[in-house]
Amino acid sequence: MAAGRRVGLLGGSFNPAHDGHVRISAIARARLGLDRVWWLVSPQNPLKSGGDLADLARRAAAARALARPGYIEVTTLEAAIGARYTIETVTFLRRRYPDVRFVWLMGADNLAIFHRWRAWRAIARTMPIAVIDRPGTGFPAAASRVARLLARRRLDEADAPALATASPPAWLIIHGPLSPQSSTAIRARP
Repeated sequence: MAAGRRVGLLGGSFNPAHDGHVRISAIARARLGLDRVWWLVSPQNPLKSGGDLADLARRAAAARALARPGYIEVTTLEAAIGARYTIETVTFLRRRYPDVRFVWLMGADNLAIFHRWRAWRAIARTMPIAVIDRPGTGFPAAASRVARLLARRRLDEADAPALATASPPAWLIIHGPLSPQSSTAIRARP
């Protein structure tokens, strides 16, 4: 991968992938000036029960069918490298591609619980983070424990194009058209 490329990393179960994932990827690409967005389809989120988790290959195939060719790449990298936690994934990627400008992408709902992620401080020190607002989660995320602890490192949304080159910890919240879709709600449909 070429030096200086800007790549957004959107991790998750993608159980199933849906248009909301495409939408936040497009918003992140446009606002952050990303060259690509990698969807990291996780084998198993350690903070969630795996009871209703579809097979990894099936989730990845469905995500690939939905992804936008040319800028969204779907990968099962975490399974390939045996990563169980995000810190393992971001550490691997920084070592493997030292000249790529990675940005971790997460929904605002994840920022509200980011303090529960293994080694969240190390993740924040490894690469910049872009938080994408989601319906009903913006205020709790902005008031979350991590948001308060990293308040001095928060960039203004107007500085989004500079996030990929900012020294971590650096983060911001991006607002845009919100998608009400969620994988949990889709799975709950009869």
